[in-house]
Amino acid sequence: MPKCIRCGTSGMFLKLNPKGFCSNCENAVAMESMQRRINELSTPEHQNLDRINAEISAQSAKLISINQEIATKQNSILQLNNVINQKHSEIIELDEEILMQSFGLYKPKFDFINAEQYKQKLDSVRQQQKNMIKAGTAVTGATSWSVNGSESQGKKMLSDMQKLLLRAFNGECDELVAKVKYNNLEASVKRIKTSCEAISKLGKIMSISISHAYMNLKIEEIYVAFEYSQEKQKEKEAQKALREQMREEAKLQKEIEEQRKKLQKEQAHYTNAIKTLRAQLADNPEDTDIKEKLQELCEQYNETQKAIEDVDYRAANQRAGYVYIISNIGSFGENVYKIGMTRRLDPTERIDELGDASVPFDFDIHAMIFSEDAPGLESALHNAFEHRKLNLVNHRREFFNVTLDEIKDVVKKNYDKTVEFIDVADAEQYRVSQKMKTNS
Repeated sequence: MPKCIRCGTSGMFLKLNPKGFCSNCENAVAMESMQRRINELSTPEHQNLDRINAEISAQSAKLISINQEIATKQNSILQLNNVINQKHSEIIELDEEILMQSFGLYKPKFDFINAEQYKQKLDSVRQQQKNMIKAGTAVTGATSWSVNGSESQGKKMLSDMQKLLLRAFNGECDELVAKVKYNNLEASVKRIKTSCEAISKLGKIMSISISHAYMNLKIEEIYVAFEYSQEKQKEKEAQKALREQMREEAKLQKEIEEQRKKLQKEQAHYTNAIKTLRAQLADNPEDTDIKEKLQELCEQYNETQKAIEDVDYRAANQRAGYVYIISNIGSFGENVYKIGMTRRLDPTERIDELGDASVPFDFDIHAMIFSEDAPGLESALHNAFEHRKLNLVNHRREFFNVTLDEIKDVVKKNYDKTVEFIDVADAEQYRVSQKMKTNS
């Protein structure tokens, strides 16, 4: 039986060439021989070109693979961009600095005269919310649903889902209301709307969503809560100012009583001394020393009497007092002055109290103006520099960004030309501290 000596194929009808190869092996040998001949005839340049073409083919295959991978990545990036764009539409920027830059002045939506009225309004809004929940109008959507063919189970599922959505929405709103401030009010309102939309999506499959009327009540609640907190703060500041005024009045009355007792005691001493000298003068009518001493005591007695009358005047005249202009360059810098008023007999005591541990340095006095209508003079100066206040919200903070020359001009042109001002503040501790820093 014939058998190919190259591939080992055998068969009754197999035909072999003279060399003992089958036809397939004969063709393969011929192709190999031809390739060897071509290689023998090829120049090194042709052989190098063949290698380059082979490398190009391999790199082309890699490039196709890379392009396919890039296309896959681009598709993934496109999907991520869609997700990012969707998330951007839901983002509420709470960065305080950015919010403050974009804030305008808040215009109150309600016009109540005190905190109690705001509290009543807040209670009313919350009661309306409870009424909507009881009436089943806080959540809108499907009214019938079946579970495993049971409408009662479906109805219970609807009820449970409604309660779940309301609990989630109320919880988030309550947190926002509790933390609402000037710098996050508008962001909180936006978050209520976003939260309502996001929570409503959870009930979409059952056609359940938070009603817009209920959401609007939540928005109204946060505005009322904010204005309520603002009004409470105003009343707190007013009460603080009233307590401070009462403390000042109490200190003034104490000073007046102590000064009156002191002066009356001095007057009693002068009265006794004058009585004694007059008795001596009756025995020695020509004694000049006794006459001079008696005259001196009478003058001191009259001065004491005048001082007592001044004290009585200060006690009777509730508007008499001192308007002071002070600075604290170590704490507030140049051209910042506090214009205030005190009815104390010794006004410097009030200045010393202002320079307590709440500021790093003591205040310096530039002018101390006595006026029979100190509150009127103080108000006039405040009105003259109303637009120069540092704090435009709390009018009880009496600091102004003005120059001392401007204050002088207003005082001397309109009130008192004889007032003396100290132009340069001592600021001793501040200046010494700066010198120590420079030398260290």
